[in-house]
Amino acid sequence: MKVLLTDGNFKHALAAVRSLGRRGIHVVVLSHNNVSISFFSRYCATRAIAPDPEHDPGFTEFVSSYVRNNPIDVLLPVSFAAVMQISRIKDDLAKHVKILLPSKESLEIAGNKGRTIQFAEKIGICIPRTWYPQSEAEVVEIAHDLSYPAVIKGSEESGFVQYSNSPADLAEKYHKIVSYSPVIQEYITGDGYGFFALYNNGKARAIFMHKRIREYPITGGPSAVAESVYDPDLKAAGLQLLDSLHWHGVAMVEFKKDSKTGKFVLMEINPKFWGSLGLAIASGVDFPYLACIMATEGDIEPVFTYKTGVKFRWLFPADLFHVIANPRSLPRFIADFWDPSICYDIDLRDPKPTIMQIGMTIAEFFIRIKKRRFWRPHGQPHS
Repeated sequence: MKVLLTDGNFKHALAAVRSLGRRGIHVVVLSHNNVSISFFSRYCATRAIAPDPEHDPGFTEFVSSYVRNNPIDVLLPVSFAAVMQISRIKDDLAKHVKILLPSKESLEIAGNKGRTIQFAEKIGICIPRTWYPQSEAEVVEIAHDLSYPAVIKGSEESGFVQYSNSPADLAEKYHKIVSYSPVIQEYITGDGYGFFALYNNGKARAIFMHKRIREYPITGGPSAVAESVYDPDLKAAGLQLLDSLHWHGVAMVEFKKDSKTGKFVLMEINPKFWGSLGLAIASGVDFPYLACIMATEGDIEPVFTYKTGVKFRWLFPADLFHVIANPRSLPRFIADFWDPSICYDIDLRDPKPTIMQIGMTIAEFFIRIKKRRFWRPHGQPHS
């Protein structure tokens, strides 16, 4: 089997490359960056430089040409940008390669935070109080009726997230990201959880859940350390949402467990593979491989059980950046090195990607410091 994987610069692309390569699958990796970490993996069989899907509309033509001229069995888009671009030409691509993507209607709901929240509210999923201002004048009107801190989010994944602590601060930060069609939400305190699934035309075929232990940025961001969990309430909410969307392919549904009510509150849907994919694979749910089998054979045996209590650590750069930004976590950060139950995205049999990650971590640190986006790039919510 030959699999084409996009966005080789992402850590979860590397997790997929290793998972598939270990099974003897020929993995072709695309990236716009010639020093992408997945390019250096021993499990990457073929490398190709492609346009950046986030910024270059030529990405679709490149992918279309590649699958027409090369024998590829399955296409797995990794980033949100790649999913959205490929979804526009999926009918044409389907003549040449297998691909798992939801319908246009479902993807439009999942790919827009405002529409996600509105859809979830209609079907009874717990959501934060949300406002959908259409102008900066509306923001000024509602600013004095909000409780603070408040959250400002761009509607699509590429949009910014900012925390605001006063009416004047809200108006200023809204103005900065007005081009992203922001929504405004109440700030939910609590731990972050994820529900992950692979669907086959509206039916769940594999599921997984995790809890974030540490993250970066420390005020809310991708996992630095996460643990596999099983929670029936989390499962019910995730299934209800994706069932109602008649989902097809992979998705991650992000929740916070409200520290005041104990309820799972929806944050967003990521209609793609997710950053903590390595944890799911380590816990026994190999989503990339299952997706390939489902794409080529039409279905898979359901995978609804997995190991719980498995911890996974993304040391470079996420956990290192977390402890620098939050020195109070240093004792736990150090103690975790002696915890044999923790898994890492470091593979001694495949060392080159880690060497690249170390170098990129150093470079990214100085870039973030220079741009003043290291410590709390989203702002600091004051409860």
